[in-house]
Amino acid sequence: MKFQALNDRSLALFFTFGVSLKLWHEAGMFDREIAIYNEASKYFKHIYFFTYGIEDLKFRGHLADNITVVPKKYIKNDLLYSFLLPFIHRKILKEVAVLKTNQMLGAWSAALAKLIYRKKLVVRTGYMWSIHLSQEKARGWRRMLSRNIERLVYRLADAAITSSQRNFEYVEHNYHPRGQILMPNYVETGVFRPLNMARQKGSICFIGRLNRQKNLFALFEALSGLPYTIDLIGSGEQETQLREFARENGVKASFLGNIPNSELPRILNEHELFVLPSLWEGMPKTLLEAMACGLPVVGTDVEGIKEVITHEKNGILCNTAPRSIREAIIRVMKDEALRKRLGAKARETIEQQFSLKKLIEKELELYSRLLT
Repeated sequence: MKFQALNDRSLALFFTFGVSLKLWHEAGMFDREIAIYNEASKYFKHIYFFTYGIEDLKFRGHLADNITVVPKKYIKNDLLYSFLLPFIHRKILKEVAVLKTNQMLGAWSAALAKLIYRKKLVVRTGYMWSIHLSQEKARGWRRMLSRNIERLVYRLADAAITSSQRNFEYVEHNYHPRGQILMPNYVETGVFRPLNMARQKGSICFIGRLNRQKNLFALFEALSGLPYTIDLIGSGEQETQLREFARENGVKASFLGNIPNSELPRILNEHELFVLPSLWEGMPKTLLEAMACGLPVVGTDVEGIKEVITHEKNGILCNTAPRSIREAIIRVMKDEALRKRLGAKARETIEQQFSLKKLIEKELELYSRLLT
C-alpha cells in the first residue's frame, strides 16, 4: 500500500501565531485550508491541530474523524501560550511522529517541541516572514528578529516546504535547510471549475486583502472612467479609503466583504475577468482558484504571480502602474476570443501543476521519506 509508513504515525500541525479555525472561517478560508488535511487524514493514524482559538471545537464536524482540534487553553496571552504550548500538550506531542508549521510566524512552538521531544520537524511557509516585513517597511528590530527566528527554525528542520520559486531560492541561499522541496499552493479542481452559467458582461473580480500589498488604488485609477464593474471580495484596513476613492473617480466598485471559500466558484464564474494588481505575492491562492474556474486573468509582473501566469499563454502580465493595468484590462475585455483562449489555458495550467491530488502526493512522499 502506498505511504504505508504513515499508517501508524501521527502528524501535529502548529497553526500560525494567533490564528484559529474561527479566524479561517470568518476570513472565508476554512474550506480551502482544511482540504489538504482531510485528504492527508486518509493516510495518517491521527492529525492534531494546535490552534490559537478557544472556540475551535465547534468546527469539529467539518473535519475527518481522525483529526483532533487542540484549542488554546489555560493562558489568554498568545505569545506566552506559544512558548508553553509544547509543555501543556506534552502528552500528545510525545506520541506524534511529525511536527509541521503552517507559517514561519509562530514556528518557534514547533521548534521548541522538536528540541524537547526529538520528533521530525517539517517547516512549511506560504510566504517568507522576513521578506514580508521588509516589503512592509517594518522597523529594523522586527526584521532582524524574523531573520534570526527563521535561521534557528530552519537549522532545526528535518525538511522544508516553500510555496514559490522565489521563496525556495531565498531559503536555500540564506538558511541552507535539509530536504527543501518546492510545493505550490493547491486547488480543489473538482470544486473550482468552469460552470455552465452566463458571465455578467463587463464584470471584473478581485479577491484578497484590501491593503497596500494589493495595490488597489492603482487598480481603481486604471478603471476610472471605464465601462466595467468590479466586485471586491475581502476586507482590510484600506476599505474606507478605497470606497471614497471609487466614488470620487467614477469606479463602479462593489465591496462584498469576506465570503466563504465554498461560494467562490459560483462568484468567479459570474465574471469575465479576474485581476490581481499586487506589488508582491507569495503564491496567491485566489489567482489559482480563478484560473481553475477557467477565468482569464490579468496579474502584475511580480514574484509569485509571474510563476503562475505565462504572459500571452494563460494570462496577461502588466506592471504595477495604473496605465499598464488599464491597458491590460481593456485589451482582454474587448477581445472575447482572447478571453476564451486564456481561460482554457488557465484551467489547463491548474490541472497539470496545482491540483490538490498531485500536490498531496508530493507532501506525503516527503513524510514517508522522513519516517522510513
